[in-house]
Amino acid sequence: MTTTYDPTDPTYFDQAALRSELHRVYDLCHGCRLCFNLCPSFPTMFGFVDQRDGDVGAMTPTEQDQVVDECYQCKLCYNKCPYVPPHEWALDFPRLMMRAHAVRQAEGLPLQERLTDQFLGRTDLLGTASSAGAAVVNVLTGTPGSLARRVMEKTVGIASERLLPPYARQRFSTWFRHRQSAAPTEMSTTAAADPDSSAVQGSVSVFPTCFVEYLDPGIGQDLVKVYEHNRVTCSMPEGTRCCGAPWLHQGNVKEFVKAASRNVAVLAREVRDGKDVVVAQPTCAYVLRTDYPLYLAHTPQARDAELVAAHTADPAEFLMGLHKAEGSALETSFPGRDAGNVPDQVTYHVACHLQAQQIGLKARDLLKLAGIKATLVQRCSGIDGTWGYRREHYQLARKVAAPLKREVEAAGNDVVCGDCHLANGSIEQETGRRPVHPIQLVARAYGIPEEER
Repeated sequence: MTTTYDPTDPTYFDQAALRSELHRVYDLCHGCRLCFNLCPSFPTMFGFVDQRDGDVGAMTPTEQDQVVDECYQCKLCYNKCPYVPPHEWALDFPRLMMRAHAVRQAEGLPLQERLTDQFLGRTDLLGTASSAGAAVVNVLTGTPGSLARRVMEKTVGIASERLLPPYARQRFSTWFRHRQSAAPTEMSTTAAADPDSSAVQGSVSVFPTCFVEYLDPGIGQDLVKVYEHNRVTCSMPEGTRCCGAPWLHQGNVKEFVKAASRNVAVLAREVRDGKDVVVAQPTCAYVLRTDYPLYLAHTPQARDAELVAAHTADPAEFLMGLHKAEGSALETSFPGRDAGNVPDQVTYHVACHLQAQQIGLKARDLLKLAGIKATLVQRCSGIDGTWGYRREHYQLARKVAAPLKREVEAAGNDVVCGDCHLANGSIEQETGRRPVHPIQLVARAYGIPEEER
């Protein structure tokens, strides 16, 4: 057996070594069962082993692979596992599942699966084209079960009944560049009116991610305005693209490393210019923080990847750090709250990939500062990257999301918010309520109006 999570290890892609490692880990998991209720992989695994009176070695390769297929990389088992590195058993279940996908990818996939992988992986190409033709694209793809969606399911493997997010007509980067060149920022206007408020409290580079860039630029717009309201200058890195998470979760190590190398080269320059990298999507932030250093560890960019990881922050995490840091201050006057622009209480979904970063509930704390009480819901949405969009996973993903639906509805609040655009789409499909990002609620509490679309 070969216990390795390093894709440059010569045994990483060896099929026999992988099978032995799956046996070892499944045996440990079967003896522990602490993660029995986290995702479908574990009940499936335990069921196969229990049918054979506890003999893990009797599992067939097909049964081993079913466990792999049902892992959607929520990462929560890693947080819960007592045997993660540096424990002598060095158990990292999510990374073992990614290794299994990488081995399968290297050995060649069926045509249909390759088409689905390419469609989901080329987010910038798809986003650029779809934003340019948003009016038509949104009509064609916006109705689950429509003829266009059934054709998509047959050709590129995206579940026809899955609710897809609409594309924005104006990309975030376009808005940002126009705003920078057309008028002074809110921060500079505020400073001119009140010289005592002119001291800059920080500088960030907003990594927009595919979700903000192509799908919901309003999140990025409100983020920039909230930061400037708190005297934090904002720039946008030139030359970054998708973080590469779709490639990684498919097991396409080559394409992921290309994406990581390109982004790290740009973001490291931003950090060396004195900026922190702020990422308004938990999946992408997790990738920058944990996956870039691992997959670039044996490249000339290893130190840059570590530098970027150390200076990457969630939007609320950065603001709460500002609030608590000596010599800085977060603006705690919320006129929009007093004017009734935000509710007294909201339901806040804690995304899996936010929990996986182990940074605490910073968005909840930020909402509390704004006078908004958050009812927490910590259930998986069943999307996790691109897993829940695939035709073959759709029904199981809906089953995974059922407890989330129940808890959101039981909370009974009119407004639902969440940091993850992917999870928010699942919440909308399951409950009919369209969540907002917490930073957008904070913007309204500050009295910052929403941009016209």
